[in-house]
Amino acid sequence: MKSRYTPFDRSRLLIKPLGERIHDLHLDRWLSLQDETPPYRHPDLDTVADRLVAAKTRGAARILMMGAHVLRAGVNRHIIDLLERGLITHIAMNGAGAIHDYELARIGETTESVARYISTGEFGLWRETAELNDWVTEAAELGLGFGENVGRRILDSSYPHRDLSVFAAAYRLSVPVTVHVSLGYDIVHEHPNCDGAATGKTSYYDFLVFAKTVENLEGGVMLSFGSAIMAPEVYLKALSMARNVAHQEGRVIRHFTTSVFDLVPMTGDFRQEQPKTEAAYYFRPRKTILVRTVADGGESFYFHGDHRATFPALWRAVRERL
Repeated sequence: MKSRYTPFDRSRLLIKPLGERIHDLHLDRWLSLQDETPPYRHPDLDTVADRLVAAKTRGAARILMMGAHVLRAGVNRHIIDLLERGLITHIAMNGAGAIHDYELARIGETTESVARYISTGEFGLWRETAELNDWVTEAAELGLGFGENVGRRILDSSYPHRDLSVFAAAYRLSVPVTVHVSLGYDIVHEHPNCDGAATGKTSYYDFLVFAKTVENLEGGVMLSFGSAIMAPEVYLKALSMARNVAHQEGRVIRHFTTSVFDLVPMTGDFRQEQPKTEAAYYFRPRKTILVRTVADGGESFYFHGDHRATFPALWRAVRERL
């Protein structure tokens, strides 16, 4: 049956090379482990660090879910160091996370100004970044996940800054990085070589890999950095699936720690659900990660601050315990 609607013809697009793009973030944005970072202190940070180390000792899941702007905060080396120390057993990102990681590894720069390029219709239409679409198509053909093939490809590349790639480091260490895509959200979806079926297939495979990790969350830790939609929604569905199977097998997934690190100020008791008449009710990390999913045995924590300050602060607290 033929559709009654006419789609946009992507062959009409003018695609330009990345070399012509003005980048907002350059290599000097990315911190070394020795660099001074903005000060951050919170009385609960030590508790979360303790829980991470304890979860490692007992072999429980240590999950990091994050938005792409965490990478833009320049903390890639801190994330990679935690991977290498065995403190993180799974990373979940959105599609933009893969884009920033790829561009940084390839050219040492990333991030374009929407305000600069949307008026001319150039936003997102940069040739090299669309290589990710080819890797996704390849992943679908090989039976690999989205994040898995991105990590494999960057690790095997000659890109000059691949040492900063979280995807490559995780693949080297056999730690899954899953990419949870919403179609139409990312600049690579503008390009003629974007295959929606391959994107959906590989990202859904990643969701199932994530759900498998969540099966081991009893006694573990789930950290959410700067993800208002992807993290709470993907985590919620995966946890329901994992608990469904655990219930059939006589197990529980109740006693674990969740932590949200975000830029949104939190008022009142963050462990209590707000009424629907309050705007805070609709902030999904609060009601999903901090309240509902830990209501029967878990414990949650909230940290308000810039990721350039909070992630290194957590990294230092964990390193002290190791």
